[in-house]
Amino acid sequence: MPHDPQPGADASPSKRPSGWLSRLGPGLITGAADDDPSGIATYSQAGAQFGLATLWTLLLTYPLMVGIQAVSARIGRVTGHGLAGNMRRHYPRWLLQATVALLLVANVANIAADLSAMGDAARLVLGGPAHLYTVLFGLVALLLQVFVPYARYVRFLKWLTLVLFAYVAVLFSLQIPWADVARATFWPRLSTDTGYVTTVVAILGTTISPYLFFWQASQEVEDMQGKRPPERSLLEAPQEAQQNFRRIRLDTGFGMAVSNAVAFFIMLTAALTLHRHGVTDIQSSAQAAEALRPIAGELAFGLFSLGIIGTGMLAIPVLAGSAAYAMAGAFGWSGSLESSLREAKAFYSIIAAAMVAGIALGFSPLDPIKALFWSAVLNGVIAVPIMVVMMLMVANRQVMGRFVASRRLKVLGWAATALMGAAVLVMLAF
Repeated sequence: MPHDPQPGADASPSKRPSGWLSRLGPGLITGAADDDPSGIATYSQAGAQFGLATLWTLLLTYPLMVGIQAVSARIGRVTGHGLAGNMRRHYPRWLLQATVALLLVANVANIAADLSAMGDAARLVLGGPAHLYTVLFGLVALLLQVFVPYARYVRFLKWLTLVLFAYVAVLFSLQIPWADVARATFWPRLSTDTGYVTTVVAILGTTISPYLFFWQASQEVEDMQGKRPPERSLLEAPQEAQQNFRRIRLDTGFGMAVSNAVAFFIMLTAALTLHRHGVTDIQSSAQAAEALRPIAGELAFGLFSLGIIGTGMLAIPVLAGSAAYAMAGAFGWSGSLESSLREAKAFYSIIAAAMVAGIALGFSPLDPIKALFWSAVLNGVIAVPIMVVMMLMVANRQVMGRFVASRRLKVLGWAATALMGAAVLVMLAF
């Protein structure tokens, strides 16, 4: 019986990294997309307003992010269907409709906020009208999703994750008080101030976001269907379970580590520059970049601006794509990013509608700056019922067969759900 070779058995050391990297996919892209311009604005505002006092949230959320995203990936790989498709098969229709409607509202708000931030960042670097850049970025993202084959497109998204390291590079221009950073991270001083609590909910909402759940589950299905010949779900091919669960753990753990590390560096940069110099009201990622220029120099400003544009190009397809996956699953439409436009007109129509709505919101009287922060808060609120459904689903043998979640995964998933629920209740109470 064939089996996977032991590490190093038939590969030279030079080939090992490529094999390891090739196993990264949905989890890495999901984690990187989590640090979108909306997230950058939220982390920047947290660091500018509260200094080092919110760094602890990113240490806390890492294992919880890994747990809930692994639940999402497991559902997709085991069943061969995304979250909405499984909800349609096993849960009441009203629950599915409410979930998808909330997701669409949050995703369009996020797309609008991200495109506006990208337009502002391009204006700062290149000059010219921000609205023009907003439209151009939106059209480019739409055309890439519709006309570039998924296998090639996903490689592009993987390389685009490298722009996240722009935020690591910014720190090299700063002197970091590591003792204070460690103290704030591991022994935080909590506050019941309304602004502080709302910011914590926004951080949780931008790190543990509903669109990421739908995206990662659907990407597991895409990866299966994109293989030649297509792979079967684990319900149909249980002998492949062990190697796939190992890959999901590696991919998700690494992707969420990248996501939280970058978020940590953004928050730390804002704390050591903006907060230290009395700049405490940062309401957009572009404003954060502009505020950095006189404090940390042109290099920091340029890297920060590049990161906004790059992460936006990474996140916007995830936002629009997850909306399309949810709608397709809810209504039983065929279609995926692997399909051509002719094969999946309804699927791509949802992507186009989400992009057009996001672009249009950028021209509306709505304040896109406030939309950045409050879209993160909205994500935090609507994540709770979706996470409850996911946890019930992954423990349901009618859905998962013999591959229901392990006790450890259930603990992490329910802990993440409880944390989100508690944070939202505290915010509403204050």
